[in-house]
Order: sequence, then structure tokens, then C-alpha cells
Amino acid sequence: MSIPSYILAIETSCDETAAAVVAGCGDVLSNVVASQVKDHAAFGGVVPEIASRRHIELIGPVVREALHQAGISPRDLGGIAVTQGPGLIGALLVGISYAKALAYGLNLPVCGINHLEGHLAAARIDASLSYPHVGMVVSGGHTSLYEVTDETTITQIGQTIDDAAGEAFDKVAKLLNLGYPGGAIIEKISRGVDHSAVELPRPMMNDDTFDFSFSGLKTAVLHLVQRSDIFEGLDLKFSGLPEAKKPRPGREHLVPVIAAAFQAAVVDVLVAKAVRAVQEYGMDLLVVSGGVASNTALREALRERAAQEHIRLVIPQRKYCTDNAAMVGVASIRHFRDGQHAGLDMNAVSRWSSITGLH
Repeated sequence: MSIPSYILAIETSCDETAAAVVAGCGDVLSNVVASQVKDHAAFGGVVPEIASRRHIELIGPVVREALHQAGISPRDLGGIAVTQGPGLIGALLVGISYAKALAYGLNLPVCGINHLEGHLAAARIDASLSYPHVGMVVSGGHTSLYEVTDETTITQIGQTIDDAAGEAFDKVAKLLNLGYPGGAIIEKISRGVDHSAVELPRPMMNDDTFDFSFSGLKTAVLHLVQRSDIFEGLDLKFSGLPEAKKPRPGREHLVPVIAAAFQAAVVDVLVAKAVRAVQEYGMDLLVVSGGVASNTALREALRERAAQEHIRLVIPQRKYCTDNAAMVGVASIRHFRDGQHAGLDMNAVSRWSSITGLH
């Protein structure tokens, strides 16, 4: 099967409305992302119904802008790729419905892409990858390790058994009354902070699996905040403080210290597991992507440890780590090449057990 000269890619799995135009050779010609952070900030997290409604409002303008930036018209397209899952069903359906309607109207093939395959494919945008290698996707909804034998054979070797790393960042930020999105705020206030006086656990870091767990770390932070008597009226269910409160006088300095200690614990676990996976599988390349891969502390720790262990490390640019459509377009190239098209009956998949098990 032939690869289209131009592919329109669409991503609406959560709270980013994104579209990109990718050339058949893999070049990204445009990459447009409309963020919904302000729409969800007041709620301390993504509200699925709001996300879906905003996707409906934004999808048309975002696609038109992606085509405009690429300098092409819809008639120049040779195929359409869209995130089919995993993700929020309502959000996914907006992108899928738009993609199928456009494909029908233009008589184009459409491919449904696994969101996690997209994250792994993001590394190919700016780098040439060798196979096999170990891939790690770390985001708000996923924290997983993969053995990537080639573009078509991707096997999960580890995953979180409770919270994803990004989810833990958001919940701890809410506990510390820092706002949303938690990951970016915790990273910002943690810079240069000495957290050596704070001891937090590194769950499952040294066990004999490649699985992760961040729920216990999150609870440890809760207990630390309680003992430190920083706020009045803590919500023990991690739904945040009942109303915006400032730390007690004289306790303000503890917030960035605890935030930095939490971030360091997450980074230590992620780095240790990823490096050990590369070593135990006898590989020399580690690919890391997903929203949390934008975190500067994680990127620096990975680079330092990879250099020590003589591991080649590839982390995409930050704009390709967070949810975007360019990664979906790049991932779709091999699907078009292999004739793996979806029908117009393609539906959204909230949970997807196999990255390469399609439609």
C-alpha cells in the first residue's frame, strides 16, 4: 500500500484539541494545539463533559489552522489519522466523528491510532531510532514501560498499578493548594529548593518488576502535610482544600520543600525503572515521552543516568511530549503503508490493552 503525501492527524483524547499535517516522509508541516487548561483549572482537574463540549467548539478552527500553516487545502490530503483511544470516550468521539466525516466527504482512507503508540512515535519526529529499544510513556493517564521490537511490535513490560505519575503530580498539587495543572506548578516552585530534610518513600523502586505505584507516595505526602500543620481543614480524600487557603503564618516555606521532595521521589523511581529495563533487556536505547517527560528535573536525571550507563537516550521536544497531533500523524505512517485502514464504523476505545491491536 502507498503512504499518502499528506496526512491530516487529529488528537482529542483528553483536554487538548490538536491537529497536524504530516508528510508521508515523516516531516511535520504543522502542529496546532488548543489547550483547555483554563476551562478546567477552577475544578482542579479535567471535567470530561466540559472537555467534550470544548472539543466540539475547537475542532473545526484547529483543523483549518493546521491546514493553513501547512500551506495545503483539504483536497491535497491523502489520508486522515485520528486517536481512537485510550482516553475519555466523549472527547475521543469528537475527533473520530470529525475525522470520519471528513474522510467520507473527501473519499480518503482513515486510520485509528492508539494514543500510546503516538507518544512512542513522537521520538521519531526529531531522531532516528534503532530497534529494539525500551520505551517509557509517562503522563497524566499512563505510566508504562514497553519493549519496542520494531514499529509494529510493541510489548508492555510494566505499568502503574494505581495512579499514573502525572495524576499523582496533580493530586499532590491540589493537596498543597497549588492549583492546576499540578505538574508544571510543582516543577516551577521546586527549582533550587533544598529538600534533603524531607524523607519520602520510593515505592516499588527496587522490586523485581517493571511496574510502578504512586498511590503510597501520595499518601505519604498527605501524612507529611498533616504532621507539618501547614493548612487548616485538609480534605483526606485528595479532593483538595474546601476553599482556597493560604498556609499558616510561618509554615509557607514548607510547601515548596514538600513539593520538591515529592518530585524527586517520582523522578528517582522513573529513572531507576527505565534504566533497569534497558539493562535487563540487553538494549542500548531508551525512548521517553508523555506529558511528564516535559519535566526538567526528569529530563536532567535521565540524561545524567543514561550517560553514566552508556545508554542512548531520546526524549522528544516538549511540544511533542504533551498531547499533540503530530505524534499521531507520524505513528499513522506505518498503518497507511501496511493498509491498516479503519472503516467508517470505527468507534472510540476508552481502554486499549494492546498498542498494536487495532480496530
